[in-house]
Amino acid sequence: MSEARTTALRGFRSGSDHRQNARGPARQARPLYTPEEQQRRDNTPWTLVQGLLAPFQFVVFLVSLALVVRCLLTGDGAFAADLSVIAKTLTLYTIMVTGSIWEKVVFGKWLFAPAFFWEDVVSMLVIALHTAYMVMLLGKIGTVEARLNVALAAYLTYVVNAAQFVLKLRAARLQRAAA
Repeated sequence: MSEARTTALRGFRSGSDHRQNARGPARQARPLYTPEEQQRRDNTPWTLVQGLLAPFQFVVFLVSLALVVRCLLTGDGAFAADLSVIAKTLTLYTIMVTGSIWEKVVFGKWLFAPAFFWEDVVSMLVIALHTAYMVMLLGKIGTVEARLNVALAAYLTYVVNAAQFVLKLRAARLQRAAA
């Protein structure tokens, strides 16, 4: 083990500042919102829209996930599974459009504002997978099983993306509380 790593580990165990490491002090995290962005966020109705759509989308996701898994396991309910994935996809498209408007109002960019860059990148993958499902459905491409597996991949990516947003917003709340 290198001397620097040993020193860093010893320092961590001794209760010293955990943000210090062998390369020097950790960078101070930039707040998620500047005071101006915070004010715009608090004053736009798009914040409420996002706050309502996000849990609604999650409920649609849970129902659809159950229907998709049921269809894959039993072979029954393909029509209901397809309808549920369509509902989830339309909900996703809605939240992405309104989220882009929100991002423009708050950060001055339609997408990929630095504060939410990686969340937006993963969102693009979520949209691509949902859209691939729709292309398969409407174009009658592949089997029902293949199509529903694409939906499951879309849903897995959606869960990762939702976790990104929840963790980012939780960190912002903790930053505000610490300030």
